Amino acid sequence: MINVTAMMTRYLSPLLLGTVASTLAFSTATHASNMYILKDENGQVLLTNVSKQSGNFEKFTKTVKVTSYASSKMYDGSGSNYGSSSASNSGNRNAYDSYIRASAARHGVDPALMKAMMHTESAFNPNARSPVGAQGLMQLMPATARRFKVSNPWNPAENIEGSAKYIAWLMRRFNNNVEHAIAGYNAGEGNVDKYGGIPPFKETRNYVQKVMSRYHSLYKNDAGLSTVSNTNNGLQNASYGTSSNSNNANYVKSAYDALR
Repeated sequence: MINVTAMMTRYLSPLLLGTVASTLAFSTATHASNMYILKDENGQVLLTNVSKQSGNFEKFTKTVKVTSYASSKMYDGSGSNYGSSSASNSGNRNAYDSYIRASAARHGVDPALMKAMMHTESAFNPNARSPVGAQGLMQLMPATARRFKVSNPWNPAENIEGSAKYIAWLMRRFNNNVEHAIAGYNAGEGNVDKYGGIPPFKETRNYVQKVMSRYHSLYKNDAGLSTVSNTNNGLQNASYGTSSNSNNANYVKSAYDALR
């Protein structure tokens, strides 16, 4: 464990505090499971990743906050921790396999992943529209459809082609980290960047879990996708990275509160 400590008083400027606290949180989250905010009788605050039991911090008698920094990695990548899913009841559940195979092959995407995402996005309904305006089988937002040259998102072939392009782009964007790519499809790549991994949004975390569960339990060995699902496009070559700064905002807030 890296020993990182910082001494702060209530007289420090908020700007300096924010800079130091966010730097500490970023630099230690990968290496330490806990960060401690301690205070002495004069109001001085100590931020450290070493507990006062093991450190030389006798005068800091009050523990203001203990924050655990868990990885944003949700699962181990083996498939065993994603849970199982039931097959779709849709009569269209296999109707688009040929489009999925073709688009997946053109853009180097795992077709089983695409089908798991389609199941989760639209339940194989080509006319699906979300309350926020997402359209079609893989629920492309209008701006995303334009970005990937989809002129008619209600056309299954065009929609699937645009979705494959987007997934391929996300996989490159996140260095083949599957969970991050899936999260980016749901919440936007900017939010994955902002939180350094899967955003802490309930909807997005549930979405990632559902997609990966359906991938492993329903589609990875789907015979209808077998012509390409066992090639190097599969998830076996992808990674399941971790986040180092997803808790920065909470950590900085705790530091501000401690110094009030």
